Amino acid sequence: MSGFRVGVAELPVNVPHAPTALVNATYLTAAASGADSFWLPDHLNAFLPRAVATPKYMGAARLAPKIDAYLEPWTLLGNVAARHRVRRLRLGIGVTDASRRNPAVTAQAAATLHLLTGGRAILGIGTGEREGNEPYGVDWSRPVARFEEAIATIRALWDSGGQLVTRDSAYFPLRNALFDLPPYRGRWPEIWIASHGPRMLRITGRYADAWVPVLVFLPKDYAAKLEVVRAAASDVGRDPMSILPAMLFFVSTGRSRDEVDEALSSPFAKASKLSLPGEVWRRHGLQHPLGVDATGVQDLLPYVLDEQTVLSYTTDVPVSLVREGLLAGTPGEVIDQVAEWRDHGLRYAVVCNVSSMQPNLRRGLAATFPFAKIVRGLRRL
Repeated sequence: MSGFRVGVAELPVNVPHAPTALVNATYLTAAASGADSFWLPDHLNAFLPRAVATPKYMGAARLAPKIDAYLEPWTLLGNVAARHRVRRLRLGIGVTDASRRNPAVTAQAAATLHLLTGGRAILGIGTGEREGNEPYGVDWSRPVARFEEAIATIRALWDSGGQLVTRDSAYFPLRNALFDLPPYRGRWPEIWIASHGPRMLRITGRYADAWVPVLVFLPKDYAAKLEVVRAAASDVGRDPMSILPAMLFFVSTGRSRDEVDEALSSPFAKASKLSLPGEVWRRHGLQHPLGVDATGVQDLLPYVLDEQTVLSYTTDVPVSLVREGLLAGTPGEVIDQVAEWRDHGLRYAVVCNVSSMQPNLRRGLAATFPFAKIVRGLRRL
């Protein structure tokens, strides 16, 4: 893959009376804007506190009143593939859990989507989060070790050629396991790994086709972490340059800088920062309300927090912190921000429009147009 590419992600929240309306509208925006791929996350619920995901704080709640009502993404991507045949984007899960779904089931789902779409599936995968595992009886101890074994299991099944597989594993042992689905024209779905810490970065270098972290660090740190990924690839005899450097960005945009600044100052925007780890809060001279060592989204259970608690935790959050974990501004400003990441090694941006997460519903919906302009502009980087 040459040049700079762009994917578009959407949060698969159910819309009453038209469950897929949001997802299909965003797919059409992505297709019309020249995006290379379309992505859905794999969560059982949102990573944002539902106590403030109400019309009082978030205008989009008038259209989708239950922020935790997430549609199942593999089923939904099959629906998207069947519905949209004019411009056939690549379809990615960004990203699925390594533990909540048994890796054999993940291998089957990705291979099925790959066959049904003529080789357009991408398997994005990571450790997952506590909220999608522990409340449902899934063991949340040692998530990185479980992740590494899950990846090795998926590769073993895909590479088995339909032969029985026996493989020892502390988490996912295989005993005469059979996987007989074929690859599409000899190629399995690409594996894109979401990783941030040192051990996960090394696993990425050993197994991944692409590295796709979520924006939680600075461009210079991205370059340094990319070198860790490439060194790990080289250590096992892989071409380090074959791993595509990507990133998932959340984008808040609007028709003017004033509109964007107003959205970023809203209570819901501030509350969303609970999903950032404590180290990010410390960069702004603050302590995370859940503790100095809070891991953010990985261990956060946002739906257990009531309105008063959320507001007390986040009322004094400065806009500078709200901008962390986001690309924010007018289209030109956002494109310039991504250009800095490109200069530090990024070659693929997956962008998710969260501009509707503000009190003003009209402005949130209108942000679709500047967002499309961003997608078109990023393709020219």
